[in-house]
Amino acid sequence: MYRWHCIVSEIVLTPESDNLTPDDTVADPVRPVAHAGKPGKKSTKSSRFFVRGLATLLPAVLTLWLLVFAYGFVRDRIAKPINWGIQALVIQLTDWPNPVDDDYLVVWQDVLTAPQKDEWERESDTRREVLLKQQPDLTPAAIDRNLRDQRLNWMKAREEIIVEARRVQLQKQWNSIAIGNWHVLDVIGLIVAIILFYFAGAIMSNVLGRQLRDRGEKIVDRLPLVRRVYPAMKQVTDFFFGDSEQQLKFNRVVAVEYPRKGLFSVGLVTGDTMQTIESAMGEPCMTVFVPSSPTPFTGYVITVPVKDTIDLGITIEDALKFVVSGGVLVPPSQLIARNTPENDRRGPTGDRRAGDTPGLPQSVTGAGSKN
Repeated sequence: MYRWHCIVSEIVLTPESDNLTPDDTVADPVRPVAHAGKPGKKSTKSSRFFVRGLATLLPAVLTLWLLVFAYGFVRDRIAKPINWGIQALVIQLTDWPNPVDDDYLVVWQDVLTAPQKDEWERESDTRREVLLKQQPDLTPAAIDRNLRDQRLNWMKAREEIIVEARRVQLQKQWNSIAIGNWHVLDVIGLIVAIILFYFAGAIMSNVLGRQLRDRGEKIVDRLPLVRRVYPAMKQVTDFFFGDSEQQLKFNRVVAVEYPRKGLFSVGLVTGDTMQTIESAMGEPCMTVFVPSSPTPFTGYVITVPVKDTIDLGITIEDALKFVVSGGVLVPPSQLIARNTPENDRRGPTGDRRAGDTPGLPQSVTGAGSKN
C-alpha cells in the first residue's frame, strides 16, 4: 500500500506501513522544484528592442533612401539628357575630338544600321572580285585583311560615320575623368539643370511668364489622360514648392470644432470669408483650411465665426508636422506635463494645495483629515 503526499507542487509516493509514524512521514526529504521563468519573456524583450531600433533608424534610412532616389532620378532623367545635348553641341560646333581607328571599329559594331552594313557588304563583294583578278595568288586571310583596311577607308570617307566616330571618342574622353565609378563631368548636367530651374522660376515670376504658364495649363486640361493626373501633381508641388502667389496664404494656426461639436481639429487660417456668408452669420467669420492626415496638401475649407476658434500660437511648420505625424509630433510649447510633482502640488485652478506632499495622492498624504 502506498500513501500520496502533495507537498507544494511535487507529488511524493511513500510506502504505507502500520509502524510508520506521522513524524517519520514529515521527515522524509522533499526536493524543491525549480520553477522556470515566464515563457517568452526573453523573446518579448528582444522584440521590444528590435521595434525600438527600427523606430530609431527607420526615419534616417528612409530619408537617405529618398535622397538617393531623388539624386538618381535627377541624374538619369534630367542631367544625362542635358549632357547628351552638350556633347552634341560640341560635335556640331567644333572639330574636336579627332577619332582613331578603334572608334570606327566601335561604330561598325554598335552604331551602324543594318542598311549601312548591307551597303558595305555589296561594296566588299565587288572589291573582292577586283582583288582576285589583280592578285590571284592572295590567300583568303590576306583578302580579309585588305578588305578590312578598305572598309576603314570607306567609313572615313562618309561624313555621317565620321560624326559617329567623333561622338565615340568624345564619350571616351568624357568618361576618362572619373573618381572611382563616378564620372566627374556628369556634374555639368546637374549644374545646368539648377541654372535652368532658376531662370525658369525667374521667367514665371513676371507677367509674361504667368501668361505662358496659364496657356500651357489650358492646353494640358484638354488632353484626355493627362488632365486627370496633372492637377493633382500640380497641387502637391504648389503646396511644397510654390511661391507666395501660388501657395495658400496661411496666416496663423487655430483649433476649430470640426467635424462636429466636441471634436477639435487643427486648422490654418487663410483669410476672411465671403461677404454673403458673413452677412448671413451676422458676426465676423474667417476661412480655415483643415488639412487631412498624413497628406496635408488635401483637406477641407470651412467658414467659422471668429469667436468659435482657438488661437494655438504655433507656427505653420509645427502645425503641418502635427498633422503629418498623426498627432505624434506635438509642438514643444503645447506639450502637456502630466504626473509631475509640480502638477500634483497644484489644484485645478493652478493654486498650490496646502498640506499636499509632492508626487503623492491625497489619500496617502492625509490631506483633508482632521488633526
